[in-house]
Amino acid sequence: MGRYSNARRWVVSFGLFFCVTAATAGPEVQFTDITRFTNIDFKHENSATSHKYLVETMGGGVALLDYDNDGRLDIFFTNGAKIDDPMPDGKLPDKSDRRFWNRLYHQNPDGTFTDVTEKAGLTGMAQSYYPMGVAVGDYDNDGFEDIYVTGYGGNTLYHNNGDGTFTDVTKRAGVIAGGWSASAGFFDYDNDGNLDLFLTRYVDWSFRNNRYCGEQKPGLRAYCHPDNFKGVANILYHNNGDGTFTDVSAKAGIANPEGKGLGVSFADYDDDGFTDIFVANDSVPSFLYHNNGNGTFTEVGLPAGVAYNEDGKAFAGMGADFSDYDNDGRPDIVVTDLSNERYHLFHNNGEGTFQDVTNSSGVGGSTLAFSGWSTHLFDYDNDGWKDLFVAQGHVMDTIEQTSPNLKYLEPPLLLRNESGHFVRVVPGAVFQKEWAGRGAAFGDIDNDGDVDIVVSNVGQRAYVLRNDGGNSRKWLGIQTIGRKSNRDGIGCHVRVVSASGLAQYFTVNTAVGYLSASDKRLIAGLGGDPMAKLVEIRWPSGVVQRFENVKAGQMLKAIEPAQ
Repeated sequence: MGRYSNARRWVVSFGLFFCVTAATAGPEVQFTDITRFTNIDFKHENSATSHKYLVETMGGGVALLDYDNDGRLDIFFTNGAKIDDPMPDGKLPDKSDRRFWNRLYHQNPDGTFTDVTEKAGLTGMAQSYYPMGVAVGDYDNDGFEDIYVTGYGGNTLYHNNGDGTFTDVTKRAGVIAGGWSASAGFFDYDNDGNLDLFLTRYVDWSFRNNRYCGEQKPGLRAYCHPDNFKGVANILYHNNGDGTFTDVSAKAGIANPEGKGLGVSFADYDDDGFTDIFVANDSVPSFLYHNNGNGTFTEVGLPAGVAYNEDGKAFAGMGADFSDYDNDGRPDIVVTDLSNERYHLFHNNGEGTFQDVTNSSGVGGSTLAFSGWSTHLFDYDNDGWKDLFVAQGHVMDTIEQTSPNLKYLEPPLLLRNESGHFVRVVPGAVFQKEWAGRGAAFGDIDNDGDVDIVVSNVGQRAYVLRNDGGNSRKWLGIQTIGRKSNRDGIGCHVRVVSASGLAQYFTVNTAVGYLSASDKRLIAGLGGDPMAKLVEIRWPSGVVQRFENVKAGQMLKAIEPAQ
């Protein structure tokens, strides 16, 4: 009945097709590609060339956010830029052509979307750089979500004016960075109530030092492996609380030039009250930055057991999520990488160390043949266990000519969590189609109590997946609104105990996966339970807030208590 009623509601918006699709036989929960019916017409233009410039194959990001506070999620995509073939020395990427603009789509009350990019001031056409990722957060605590776009050659911070428009405040804020920035995320590392900004940066690459890689045969030139380029340091910007940021990377201890950072995610893995950082590095050891609580970090990836895989080898880390998959109260780490390496799942032992459980969890056997990018642990069927989604596609568009057992285009992956063990499922036709998947964002787009997905594909159209049937089980949404803590409540630790006693644990965080930003609201699956016996929130300020006997089927707005 839950799934049928969900389909009927969408019939009003999109027609009979969806009623039929949602009722077809198959897995209990289906994801339906509703892209065409939502009017999302975005195609990522990567400007591919015969010179195989590395930036062409690495974008782009996507964000789900409610930029105008109307209660409906909107969608933002980063796009590519025009690159000449070959690129003349000194020339910069060009975004002036409309097809290379970044895009903002506003969600209408009927579930369709309208392109409001130009009106909002988010085209990016004034920037001479090649965009990559996007981060979302209310950095000035004015109640409106701001947008930060990363890229090769520079980054842009857009302040949300609260009237449907954004202003480029990059220069004033001091966050242009430079080089090649990939993923980014807002978080409050010093618990002062202001969101700080962390950037991963990839390699010391340029159009000038682009090399010839691959076989010296027509059509077999390939994108170069990162081993051909030096690493660069990530950047940590401290929010000064006055609209400006200060680069504290060296002072904080995160300016390691050996990294080749792509994905980033945040959580307090040792429960000391301060948010830590995991960085997925490409083919060099991954970083785990332990927050010392005094404004500095210590890189502990090796002693913590997450720098290498269980064979002691580095891997091509790309996307990452930092979340508790087995409901033991401790955030674990999942990292995607290239085919033949298996995606990695590191279980948090609760003593400052992690164990590689890739094979024993079922993740290894399900992922050996794939290449993954953006990823997220979330409960797609609301049974109380977080499942794993991955946007997939190989980095090399020539891979099939050199490795016939592999493919450039790959289907997205969904692994169902069965009490801590993962099994592949195929809940919909899109999971049988092949894509050049890169960014992915997650959130309840239609506000029906289950998590939907938006995926950005390099050089292809994006797609929107509506979750049909996830709300057939009970659920509880949670939105955190900070007062002393940051307005978004990013960094909140949330414990949800269902009526039957199952406990789940969450960290409020928009930065997950690869190049992307997800909805800050949480959806906790309650299975068949009609209520949550307890919702406990530990705010970054240290305040602990409790709600008891919370009825399922609602979005709980948790406002931080005044001290």
